[in-house]
Amino acid sequence: MPTYSPAAFRPVPPPVSDATTTSFDPPHASRLDVAGELLALLGDTTTEPRPDTQLEALTLAVAADLPVLLWGEPGIGKTAALTQLATALDLPLTTVIASVHEPSDFSGLPVVGDDPAEQGVPMAPPDWAVRLVRAGRGLLFLDELSTAPPAVQAALLRLVLERRIGTLQLPSGVRIVAAANPRASAADGWELSPPLANRFVHLQWTHDHGVVVRGLGGTWPRATLPRLDPEKLPEAVDFARRAVCGFLTVRPPLVHRLPDNETRRGGPWPSPRSWDMTLRLIAFATAAGSARDVLSLLVRGAVGDGPGLELLASLDRMDLPDPETLLADPTGAELPERGDLRQAVLDGVVAAVRARPEKPRWDAAWALLVRAVETGAPDLVVVPATTLATLRREDWDVPEAIERLAGVVALSRRADRAAARSVTPARAGR
Repeated sequence: MPTYSPAAFRPVPPPVSDATTTSFDPPHASRLDVAGELLALLGDTTTEPRPDTQLEALTLAVAADLPVLLWGEPGIGKTAALTQLATALDLPLTTVIASVHEPSDFSGLPVVGDDPAEQGVPMAPPDWAVRLVRAGRGLLFLDELSTAPPAVQAALLRLVLERRIGTLQLPSGVRIVAAANPRASAADGWELSPPLANRFVHLQWTHDHGVVVRGLGGTWPRATLPRLDPEKLPEAVDFARRAVCGFLTVRPPLVHRLPDNETRRGGPWPSPRSWDMTLRLIAFATAAGSARDVLSLLVRGAVGDGPGLELLASLDRMDLPDPETLLADPTGAELPERGDLRQAVLDGVVAAVRARPEKPRWDAAWALLVRAVETGAPDLVVVPATTLATLRREDWDVPEAIERLAGVVALSRRADRAAARSVTPARAGR
């Protein structure tokens, strides 16, 4: 059996060559310094003002001091957006991964004092909460919220709504934003509990190809707080209250509607709490002069798509002219340009005449229909004209306006019959 000398296992140093010790081969520490310089250059980016509906909706909700929850697939840029937002708003960012904490980290850890019978047992807050209180302001980022187990979600309820952790009250200068992945793409994900979900404004976070490409080139969009017009504040509050209260007056079932589906319960749904958030968002969006797309994201993110779209449709009708005003001066009436709004106005005028049928009002309605034909699409007057004609009393003379509209109505009906005839053979040939 062969024997081996221990010397055979000793490492042999590499041969020394002048070619390996040149001025271009610095020591290992220096190589890391060069790598750090390269990383610094890669991280040296700029920002620019650029319209971004998602970012504007986020900053508006932050300005309104409402908790926001960003939903999006992994790697979509939720964390990067929050980091950039904190930098742009000059707010210290505190990131808390909800899934790696215990419930006591949010409700407070009981600490026994000298005399519990006299002093009780205080609930000590975590260190990050103490730092936020000392700073007086900041952006609290609750990341990976959909991976937090139910017990942790329950402990977060008071933090999100009341800004309280144990016996510690977070200052008013702290804003709360969370991020979550859909359960299908979350690491060991959970559905959000309905009480916690109802405390957030939910924003679906998606990527924009142009923003990503330009950002990778070194320029990202800049997040700025909305500019609120001081002169519009009272008007904005009045408009928001009329919008929400008027809508819920005619749609009482939507005051509170808990979804039946478990997944939908973890998203936005209507409740008195979320309607209060909606009212605040409408007021802020009105005072800031935000675009309709931004308001749509916020309203649907507070009460859900169905109720939100219904409310947005009712907002369009809030500024429609009063039918009585139009009947008082039909020749000088200004009708909306949008077809659906114009149709709603004409239907409202006919409904007003039906409610109080009088010959002067009936004549004024016909004059208004003539003006609608002269200033817009003629087919919009077909249904109102047909309905208005049925309201005629026997002793009412036919106004000249009817003769001017007769051709329009007849032409529209012939077009409908022709369209119906063209559809019937096509179906028969199938």
